[in-house]
Amino acid sequence: MNGFPWLTLLVFLPTLGAICVALLPREEHGQQRAAGLFFMLATLAVALAVALRFDASPLAPEFQLQTFVPWVPSLGIGYHVGVDGIALALILLTAALGPLVVLSAYRAIKDRVKEFILSLLLLQTAMLGAFVSLDLVLFYVFWEAMLLPMVLLIGVWGSERRIWAAVKFFLYTMAGSLLMLIAILYLYFALPGPGGHTFDYLALLPRAPGLPLAAQRWLFLAFAVSFAIKVPMVPLHTWLPDAHTEAPAAGSVVLAGVLLKMGAFGFLRYAFPLFPDGALALRPLVTLLAVIGIVYGALMCLAQTDMKRLVAYSSVSHLGFVMLGLSALTVEGLTGGIYQMLNHGVSTGALFILVGILYERRHTRAMADYGGIAKAVPALAAVWMIVTLASVGLPGTNGFVGEFLILAGAWNSRLHAAPWVAAIGATGVILGAVYMLWMYQRVFLGPARPAAHPISDLSLREWIVLAPFLAAIGVMGVSPQPFLDRIEPAAQRLVDRLSVRHAGEVGTPPPSVLRGDLVAPPLPSRRPPRLTPELLRRLRQHRHPPR
Repeated sequence: MNGFPWLTLLVFLPTLGAICVALLPREEHGQQRAAGLFFMLATLAVALAVALRFDASPLAPEFQLQTFVPWVPSLGIGYHVGVDGIALALILLTAALGPLVVLSAYRAIKDRVKEFILSLLLLQTAMLGAFVSLDLVLFYVFWEAMLLPMVLLIGVWGSERRIWAAVKFFLYTMAGSLLMLIAILYLYFALPGPGGHTFDYLALLPRAPGLPLAAQRWLFLAFAVSFAIKVPMVPLHTWLPDAHTEAPAAGSVVLAGVLLKMGAFGFLRYAFPLFPDGALALRPLVTLLAVIGIVYGALMCLAQTDMKRLVAYSSVSHLGFVMLGLSALTVEGLTGGIYQMLNHGVSTGALFILVGILYERRHTRAMADYGGIAKAVPALAAVWMIVTLASVGLPGTNGFVGEFLILAGAWNSRLHAAPWVAAIGATGVILGAVYMLWMYQRVFLGPARPAAHPISDLSLREWIVLAPFLAAIGVMGVSPQPFLDRIEPAAQRLVDRLSVRHAGEVGTPPPSVLRGDLVAPPLPSRRPPRLTPELLRRLRQHRHPPR
């Protein structure tokens, strides 16, 4: 253990909060909400402390604030946690969304409030634990621990078809997790180290790339299927619209804001670094599915009549952008993909909260039941427009930065027909503007429709929930560099790990920094010669040759 265990405190502080909430009287809903909010805010404070202690310089260690405690030494299992630039960005997003989710559900959740707060706090622990895990078994434990609280959020507090949506989410995720478990066990038995078999990620990282190509392909595929279900990538996405539509607004915010990013994070942390040859061999397939997801998700949005289902399919399109950036395997693409994960969590999380606000007032999500409400709720209409513009990537908002880096990275990559891939992906930006503005026009503009329920503008509590999202949209869009400075070194390290493999591909030129491709291996360092008397005499003769 090195220093104060900041990451352990970060991970298990929500669990401590869950214990405290469990001890409160069942009837005291106000105390339960207040306790949940307090521990979410405390977790955010610890996450900010971790960020301040993280050294983002290129020469800093890759994984920092590490803690290692033997867990099951006889099997090579340990409690090993650490944080890099990629995990840090997602930790801050997760911690920031926590208190906002609790506040957003203040009016929507009135039954079984204690169980709802418990589920949110335990889910927070599982998500943060997965981001900081550096042991494959520990990661798998946290990965599976996310499943039960999310199933409860959907199945207990969801809409009419909540049981079907919860079961579908459970079956999809469990099937993918089993494939990943098989791959983890293969690594354990196939790569014994000097100290015996181990599940430690940092011990397996230098050895796993030495596996044969056939083994790497199968292992990459096993990890990739599990992560692709979580992203979700087409055609493994069908659980997402049902889960989003039936989940409460707070559950949709967590699902879109964090859980979907868990799949992309898995590709970055495990699938690409551990199996570089398998990743390069199957990269065309990943890229193809990413591009299909961008266009398919956008087209499906145009066919929706339910606001929440439209936003759900927009996540399929936006996460397709993320996977396109990751599969480009350039510094720009990877940095843009990671940044777009944050952008999606902010913009789509805000959209789900806004849909929930409307649903609380009219008890319907059908766009046909609205129309012309901007005059009645001008503040809500203004906030919705800002979030809509961020979602479509308007310059000056957070969405523009990530999409621009992704498309630039895809264009400059070694993907087959890279300019065409980037051009087809760019159509998702155009279609995104179409379906998002179409939804806004149908809900807020045009002639007002008679309604059975009156509609009121944003309350103070709702302003408090939405203000951080608006601030993030502006800050991340106008001044993205502080975020990119912490992401780019981690992206560069991943590119460097794959650069030598990439340079050996048949029929490809060596990497070129000028083309924006994978960075070429550094030139070997040469020590300067010693200044011996003989060398000094020769230098003098060279400067002043004898006449």
